[in-house]
Amino acid sequence: MQRASPEARVAEIYSTLSQAWGRQHWWPASTPLEVIVGAYLTQNTSWTNVELALKQLRTARLLTVAGIRNTPVAKLEKLVRSSGYFRQKARRLKTFVNFLDRNYGGSLTRMFSQPTPKLRHKLLLLNGVGPETADSILLYAGQHPIFVVDAYTRRIAARHAILPETANYEEFRMLFEKSLASLQPGNYAGGVAEGAAHPPSRMSLSSRSPVAQVFNEMHGLLVGVGKNYCLKSAAQCEQCPLRRLLPQVPVIPGL
Repeated sequence: MQRASPEARVAEIYSTLSQAWGRQHWWPASTPLEVIVGAYLTQNTSWTNVELALKQLRTARLLTVAGIRNTPVAKLEKLVRSSGYFRQKARRLKTFVNFLDRNYGGSLTRMFSQPTPKLRHKLLLLNGVGPETADSILLYAGQHPIFVVDAYTRRIAARHAILPETANYEEFRMLFEKSLASLQPGNYAGGVAEGAAHPPSRMSLSSRSPVAQVFNEMHGLLVGVGKNYCLKSAAQCEQCPLRRLLPQVPVIPGL
């Protein structure tokens, strides 16, 4: 029997996980800026540490564009310390707000009204913004239809013989976008959300196009697989909802 194409396998993963786990409610945030700050702070650390830093900023009433703009960098460093690399991250948040002020008059609405490729190019020129961070900002804060690729995406795709884990970021992004672009969001009625699901938030409930919703959900669903089953050290395939989709070939240890 001829094996399904990589695009078909990606689509089947989305369908399977969406039916199994329901809506993931990514990103857990109240405002677009909170998503952006979280995207910066989550680099090289756990989300638990990011949540502590966001709580500190929120308690200090500084989780706003004006708050970051007007807070001395030394104070900002203390507030985001729990996220690690706090000096770098505090300065990068300052750099982002300076970019926002200089190019869009401090308006996130104006920034996100830009065409996706144009804004993505500008974000990637900022210090500390790689493709994953830029795409997280575009998709989760701005509702732009762009797929976010992370380590979980790479690992799961490799183990399902879709793409080698060493393929470059753009290969992953373009394949997943092509595979998912024509799909409709899953039917989320009923059942308890599982995987990596968060409680609904203002940002997770934001209005977005069907394709942006599918990209949003797929990323969250893959995180759920990566955290709970497709572990780096030892895959727990027997319990994984994607078990039936695994190729009938040996999995290389360590992938």
